[in-house]
Amino acid sequence: MISTITNEETLETIPEEFFLKYPALRLIGNTDLVEMSIFSDEHPGVKISAKTEWLNPGGSIKDRPVLRMLAMAMLSGELKEGQIILDSSSGNAGIAYSMIGAILGIGVEIVVPGNASRERIERIKAHGATVISTDPLEGYDEALREAHRRYEANPDKYFLIDQYSNENNWKAHYYGTAEEIIRQSKDKITHFVSGVGTGGSITGIGRRLKEHDPEIEIVMVNAEPFPGIEGLKPLDEPDSIIPKIFDSSVVDDKIDVSAEDSKRVCAKLALQGFFVGQSSGAYLYACGETAKKIGEGHIVTLLPDLGERYFSAGLWS
Repeated sequence: MISTITNEETLETIPEEFFLKYPALRLIGNTDLVEMSIFSDEHPGVKISAKTEWLNPGGSIKDRPVLRMLAMAMLSGELKEGQIILDSSSGNAGIAYSMIGAILGIGVEIVVPGNASRERIERIKAHGATVISTDPLEGYDEALREAHRRYEANPDKYFLIDQYSNENNWKAHYYGTAEEIIRQSKDKITHFVSGVGTGGSITGIGRRLKEHDPEIEIVMVNAEPFPGIEGLKPLDEPDSIIPKIFDSSVVDDKIDVSAEDSKRVCAKLALQGFFVGQSSGAYLYACGETAKKIGEGHIVTLLPDLGERYFSAGLWS
């Protein structure tokens, strides 16, 4: 029996007894930080390092926040026995919810935009979760609205995690991913590059890195609205829903990235042995643009997910 907690704010890490009951969850996190050579010829004075987040068991960085959000909901008693986990996702968080939900023995329903890649949908269903699709032309925000509509129609049936406003989303990166980056970096970090999906990674890592060294600059990848970069949320549209947990005050610079920019970099990365997804290409493109600006320094970024997830989306066509 895992004891409950009365104040999750006091917990930096998930208690050891949780992992004793669910040992498979130990596979999440503690990914390697590797040096990337993609721009070393063009910018020899800039070192680029990346966290290999595709090595998480769910194939993406989303395993980290989903684990913390679910664990804290269970430990606090907010998640009641028999309730179904409900949230919206572009796909990777949906996989994490379905995988971790299966390990914990909890039902899961995920609302996804209709243009989410087939590979993501099939993985979610493989773990036994239910998938609800929304109009792809309405984007990620319609999936978010639909999840809220379903919860409001039946609040006793569902536990709405809402990764866009859940504080444990960014805390997973503040206490986990960022601490790993600080521990693993042999050279002084000058810049950190990340995008905004829910805002959890850039907020949590950005806050912790700035506490560690206020001189570190946080560079935000600004994804184009259409055709878009899967996993990244366009923020410049007039009706865009800004994630509640996204802390824009940590951002020092923004770099616009198109789907075509991302695709070109993904192809180059594959030729170097890194078969990663669309957001990884976008992050590395932004690293290259940052390297042009600074001339020397150490840029840290993330490789958020697997390349296999994008065959049907045309990334490798």
